[in-house]
Amino acid sequence: MSARHRLRSLLTLVQINGIIPIRTQPLYLLSLIASPLSFLFFIFIISKGALLAFGVTGGMILTMLSVGTGLQSDLTHYRHDLKFQDVVVASPVEAPVYVAGMALSELVYSLPGLAVFVLIYFLDGLATPLSVVVLAGTLLLVWGFACALGFTLATWFEDVRETFLFSPLISLALTVLPPVYYPLSYLPGWAQTAARFSPTTYAAQLVQGSVGLVPLSLESAAIDWGVLVAFTVALFIIAALKARWQEP
Repeated sequence: MSARHRLRSLLTLVQINGIIPIRTQPLYLLSLIASPLSFLFFIFIISKGALLAFGVTGGMILTMLSVGTGLQSDLTHYRHDLKFQDVVVASPVEAPVYVAGMALSELVYSLPGLAVFVLIYFLDGLATPLSVVVLAGTLLLVWGFACALGFTLATWFEDVRETFLFSPLISLALTVLPPVYYPLSYLPGWAQTAARFSPTTYAAQLVQGSVGLVPLSLESAAIDWGVLVAFTVALFIIAALKARWQEP
């Protein structure tokens, strides 16, 4: 395929799975932001607003993770129910173009929900040039590893209903138990050790540290960036080696 046809294929996937669903059924957007906003609401009520900033930063990370779980469900649906992946395999469209287009479509689909948290982020006075750069880089990496994980799982599921089982478990393991909505120091020692196995712990520490919610030295920031990048690269390698592009 030429670069022009790759770009056209990518944009077509973004329109099919991202723009058209928003235009035809806006209530999907409410479903997407319901979980992050519910966390933010309870954090605000219980802490009387003291932990609002943690809720905002955590909500943005959770929204980006939902891109991966959404990709997992959509790819499984397209693969089994619509046999759309079989059509793509038989076409000149390569697997990386298909996955990138679907991942971008999920990102476009999530932008309105993310915009709510970004607005609160700015209104709450959390935005500085440094924190905005850190936030953008962190969310990009979270989007990357979430999509890599979602794609890999989707190629192994035999029924879209299996995604209903794994999506809540992934959300629990990556956003509820790790310190995404609160500081790592709130956990006991053993739980802090367990939380460090989740990439979202490092993403949260970077974002929280960039806005001054938790202390973050240059050395700690370098470690957080390194681990987060390593997690992302590892999941992309797993996706490249273990994901099933064609049916066996």
